[in-house]
Amino acid sequence: MDKIQLLYVENIVTRDNEVQQQTLNFFMVVENLSYDKQVDVLWSGADGIWHVLPALFHSRIDSSKEYWQVTTRIQQTPATALPGNISFSLRYRALGKEFQDHHNGLNYLSPANSGIRLAHDLQLLNIGFSDKLVSERKFMSISVAVDPTLELEKVIIHWTTDNWSHVHQTPCHFRKSAHNKKLLSPSKGLNRGQVELWKGRINVTHAFRLQYCIAGYSKNRVWWDNNYGQNYAARHKPLKVMILNLHCYQEEHQDHKFSQIAKAIDDLQVDIVCLQEVAELWNNGQGDWNSNSARIINDRLPKPFNLHTDWSHMGFDKYREGVAILSRYPMSNHDARYVSESADIYSIHSRKVVNAQINVPGIGALNVFSAHLSWWEDGFAGQFKRLSEWAATTHSRAVKATLLCGDFNIAAGSVGYQLVVQSNEYEDQFLAAERQGIFEKIFRVNDPYWSHYLADDYRIDYIFMNKHSSLKVTAGEVLFTDDYYGRVSDHCGYLMTFEPK
Repeated sequence: MDKIQLLYVENIVTRDNEVQQQTLNFFMVVENLSYDKQVDVLWSGADGIWHVLPALFHSRIDSSKEYWQVTTRIQQTPATALPGNISFSLRYRALGKEFQDHHNGLNYLSPANSGIRLAHDLQLLNIGFSDKLVSERKFMSISVAVDPTLELEKVIIHWTTDNWSHVHQTPCHFRKSAHNKKLLSPSKGLNRGQVELWKGRINVTHAFRLQYCIAGYSKNRVWWDNNYGQNYAARHKPLKVMILNLHCYQEEHQDHKFSQIAKAIDDLQVDIVCLQEVAELWNNGQGDWNSNSARIINDRLPKPFNLHTDWSHMGFDKYREGVAILSRYPMSNHDARYVSESADIYSIHSRKVVNAQINVPGIGALNVFSAHLSWWEDGFAGQFKRLSEWAATTHSRAVKATLLCGDFNIAAGSVGYQLVVQSNEYEDQFLAAERQGIFEKIFRVNDPYWSHYLADDYRIDYIFMNKHSSLKVTAGEVLFTDDYYGRVSDHCGYLMTFEPK
């Protein structure tokens, strides 16, 4: 493959309320030479004036190839004519070098209103596709451009939602030629005949990810488009869960740090946030909602999340201290209860946990708990036992995963951590993401020397996931360090990414 290569161009003229508009769409593949790259389309219309259109990243094929695309619409005005027939070439700049696809110096020609034209002798191609599934749409439409000289009898989409464990076939239906207007002149470097358009629809209501390829069948041959051997893929956004202890209003520059937390949630596209040491002014025990730290952070998001919070005891002699869950998605069946023996609001050993069921698109229902438990010597064992028993009562066949999130006040490898391991119910997800070999020794093989492997691990904040959950963690990272959004608490934050198994 060349460093940059045109796949197809679309040139359409439409009329709306007596106003004409010309739409140009260019789709191309580039070799991934570096992260920093510039891809442009250089084009001119009938007036001979050249323009530069910066292309945008569309999707990744594999580590070596990417799709890029650019669409522009030009509206006719009394002072501006439509471009009409256009000449164009592609330019790609990376690593201080420049590469072009200009049809051997002749440039490509796309006649006005000629519709879709395939390039470089392509004969069957998936067009207008997306690598994202949209939760509001039950069906995904797939369009296939076909060179009519193939004389295809049928076009079939071969697809799966479980990594090819089960394979389905969906026929496409022949709609029409992609455009009915005769070419004004031959297209240089583009298929000259009118392109046939075949369309199919796949039900993705319960799918997290879709993989597919396309086959066209004539009497004597099968033509395939399998995305350069990678197959096409579309999926929902993976689930991102953040945990953070807020340090109960004890930080300098506290207001700025609330803003930094909100910025990280937005920048990193976090879906669920579990907060501990959420505080609001005591106010004779009545609280002060305007000063609630979870509410303040939530209000600083561009679009506030759903919020569930409750408090358990007086903190630092002036605050109602508790825990919270923020969720991008609606929450149901939310609850709060003490897991400590004490429910004395003047005792820091009184610990309340909040819970909510969250329905995540493409994944399903999750039971999420935000917890701040006591130290081992102050009742951790009993509190964790009550928490896990509570979590068990909320589980059903419809629940895809149960997540116990927050500050557990037990160091990795400690006697409290050992209790969690020996329960054989919950597994440390950050360890699963970042230190897979050690995770296997602890939670799979039960190595008798497992605690030795955590001697340098000082975490006390965790996401423990029920081992029978149908999710898997795919990434974990530490937030709010000196180099990553800055310190906002006496705890770091943790961000973990999940997908269905």
